[in-house]
Amino acid sequence: MGHTWDGITRGTSLSDWALTARNELADRARAYDWAGVLTVLTAPGGGGWVNATRPDGTSRWAPLHQAARAGAPVEVVHRLVELGAWRGLRTADGERPVDIAVRAGHHHLTEVLTPPRLLDVPDRELRAVQEHFHGLIRARVGALVDEHRLRLPELEVLRETPTEDTHFAVPGMYGGFTYRLAVDEGRAKLTATSWMRVVGGSGRRHEITQEEVVLVEQGFV
Repeated sequence: MGHTWDGITRGTSLSDWALTARNELADRARAYDWAGVLTVLTAPGGGGWVNATRPDGTSRWAPLHQAARAGAPVEVVHRLVELGAWRGLRTADGERPVDIAVRAGHHHLTEVLTPPRLLDVPDRELRAVQEHFHGLIRARVGALVDEHRLRLPELEVLRETPTEDTHFAVPGMYGGFTYRLAVDEGRAKLTATSWMRVVGGSGRRHEITQEEVVLVEQGFV
């Protein structure tokens, strides 16, 4: 199963239907209506929203953060994780769901919310790779990033899903970035593919390490 990095922060970047559904998801999560949350997430078109935050909001709380604050049943947390919720996703204040649960005294959720570290990449190295990746995105579509005030992908969550692709759609690009993190000969390497569907031959594939960004293929799609 692939994952989606939802970088949308502005309501005007969404269709009317998506804006209504995203606000409904945020409302239901804030009200601790887990049946309603799961209904939205499993409805057609809602599968990529499990890590989404409220459009035009500032807290960057996704449904799993709300479940942590509420002390939701373990079964609810398990289901959100099954749907792709990242346990290492941080709020605007830098808190992960497990941090929120511990602060609220919901210790029954500590184990299930602790992010697994399936890929051993030092923090400093991962930050360097992320900085290069953000630079690549801005070099490719910087005007769209600024126009839509996109939240660029944070690579910390990829330690949880090292064998899966993650897709970052960019409004107005008619395509986006698909990327995967791996460890190659003891070094972290991010492989990032980007394209614009309306532009033939626009595909580019880069390999990113903490030292450099290398274009390894272009001209496809």
